[in-house]
Amino acid sequence: MSSTNEKNAPFVSSSLFSLKDRTALVTGGGSGIGLMAVQALVANGAKVYITGRTKEKLDRVVELYSQGKGSIVPIVADVSKKDDIAKLVQEIESKEQSLDVLVNNAGIAGATQQTESGSATEMKKNLFDDESATFEDWTNTYRTNVPQIYFMTTAFLPLLQKSSDRHKGWSGTVINISSISGMVKTAQHHFSYNSSKAAVIHLNRMLASEIAANELKIRVNSIAPGVFPSEMTADDSNEEQKSHIPKDKYADKVPAARPGKDEDMAQAVLFCATNQYLNGQTFAVDGGYTLAAGL
Repeated sequence: MSSTNEKNAPFVSSSLFSLKDRTALVTGGGSGIGLMAVQALVANGAKVYITGRTKEKLDRVVELYSQGKGSIVPIVADVSKKDDIAKLVQEIESKEQSLDVLVNNAGIAGATQQTESGSATEMKKNLFDDESATFEDWTNTYRTNVPQIYFMTTAFLPLLQKSSDRHKGWSGTVINISSISGMVKTAQHHFSYNSSKAAVIHLNRMLASEIAANELKIRVNSIAPGVFPSEMTADDSNEEQKSHIPKDKYADKVPAARPGKDEDMAQAVLFCATNQYLNGQTFAVDGGYTLAAGL
């Protein structure tokens, strides 16, 4: 078989999706979609800093998924706290010339409510009288899922801009993990979570717009996952910090007839990270769930 035509060399996958000599940061990188992003970035040449609130979980990721010493660097931080974010910036700034990829992934689910009701009285009982339906739940869910994206992105703007300055033809990139839950019209039994994810999608658009208006070479995009295995969707994880959802659980709800795979998310992350013409967008990676849901 003949070697690749030199005119086709730029189109080889190892060139299109290479992250060699790039530095990334993934929040909530210890499991679930965050860990999928970490593996995708590391496997394609990036050095990846990971954050979370549990040191043991972060250390386990380093042990299991590193590709050489220093390819994954754990930093314990709570990105729902502005002081922790400022310290995180200082720590990475002291070690790196730039930040090339920022993945804002950390999030929580919030309380669930029974939405199916036979009367207004029953619906009020389910949605208002339920003890889990509190202002505190809404505030905590929103606080964890939305403001941290704003503060993480704005805090790292100088390091992200340096990425564009350092690498010819490259722009620093922010990848916000939203959800199809912020797109569908149904509450899916968790009003506070879906509302917060809708806010993330609009915040993503606003950040991209304002950054572009200030002529910074930084791209901001959002991935809206469908059903992927994580501690949030499966309630637990195994010794490799991976979760499992039975294939048949969503067979009748998703045209793909299965939950998302790690590789599906990895491809989406690499697309966002490397495509220099993508900016201000949110795209669903959901196996067709939103088609079936009828947005």
